[in-house]
Amino acid sequence: MEITANGNKVILEKENSVKELLDTLKVEMPEYVTVQINEDIIDRADFETLLVKENDVVEFLYFMGGGAR
Repeated sequence: MEITANGNKVILEKENSVKELLDTLKVEMPEYVTVQINEDIIDRADFETLLVKENDVVEFLYFMGGGAR
């Protein structure tokens, strides 16, 4: 099965839940990542049940705070 993750083609043996995908791809700081699939933001509560499917486009997004002094 092929997906695109952060702009890179990835081959997976089977459909993965979002949580499994985070583990498989060794995503850094998974507790802070926002996941977008096919331009839809995925609710963290759905990470264990929502399956990533063939040809999905997945983005891992990190929102960082900061500002001026």
